[in-house]
Amino acid sequence: MTAWMNAPHRRYNPLLAQWVLVSPHRAERPWLGERETPPPATVPAYDPHCYLCPGNERANGARNPRYDSVYVFDNDFPALLPQTPHESMDENELLVARSERGRCRVVCFSPRHDLHLAALPQPDVRRIVDVWAAESEQLGAQPEINAVTIFENRGAMMGASNPHPHGQIWTNEHVPNDLAVETRTQAGYLRSRGSCLLCAYAEHEVTDGTRAVYANEHVAALVPFWAAWPYELLVLPRRHRPNLAAFASAERDALAAAMRDLTARYDRLFATPFPYSMGLHQQPSGEGVHDEWHAHAHYFPPLLRSASVRKYMVGYEMLAQPQRDLTPEAAAERLRAV
Repeated sequence: MTAWMNAPHRRYNPLLAQWVLVSPHRAERPWLGERETPPPATVPAYDPHCYLCPGNERANGARNPRYDSVYVFDNDFPALLPQTPHESMDENELLVARSERGRCRVVCFSPRHDLHLAALPQPDVRRIVDVWAAESEQLGAQPEINAVTIFENRGAMMGASNPHPHGQIWTNEHVPNDLAVETRTQAGYLRSRGSCLLCAYAEHEVTDGTRAVYANEHVAALVPFWAAWPYELLVLPRRHRPNLAAFASAERDALAAAMRDLTARYDRLFATPFPYSMGLHQQPSGEGVHDEWHAHAHYFPPLLRSASVRKYMVGYEMLAQPQRDLTPEAAAERLRAV
């Protein structure tokens, strides 16, 4: 890292076409603000009161089967509905709204209430990857669906309503904001450079090594040069793959191994179950060819300097642009060390 990067500077995020302010000199500022209470260290393998555990009754009265592997079902309280009628409004391009159809699915990673991705056996994580791929392909094939978003919120700090290991899959009739921007930026890079943005970026970071945290033959994980969250990670296939369905068997194994490794590093970093939001971005699923699209996963964890101090996106971040105190290079070094 060049010397001037130890002073305040901006870094460009080519995926979202936005800037991030980096302020390394603020990393040691005193903290007298809110401190989080770490979650309990022990969690039971089965919780009779958990509405995601096998055999238990859910909030809407339905009962889970006594599942013994990955279990997927329609969300009982979905944010999107498949039968929403087509409606729209546009008053002088000032008040604009469109109806939105979609579907929300819940993916229970394991029947065990106490095991998250880092603690699950490799074959179990591979099964999760296979389910994500199958669900994406099946849901994305529906004619009214143009985007499939897979995500996991881990920990109450990230808004997870239940500690049982699970994630969600939401589908949209219209391509959501970030996916639309990433489609434009990747297409623009392909037009101007004749190559894939994230293929080039992944190989640059693996070769450079400064921000790389994990790499195997098929997958690379790194703290992106433009990271906004303290220990943000970008996970990429090293070959051009537009979606999970296009991953070869060995690549799915490699992705599962990377996710186990990375979430274990997160947990070791502050010796606590580490909260984060993870999202898998894939090419839009509707009509059209998207040669520009390179599938990837984002990890956005809020913890800043301990298990009790978190990063808030408030004030300047909400009103101007993202800002961080810990440089991506320092974050990658700490993640490699654990």
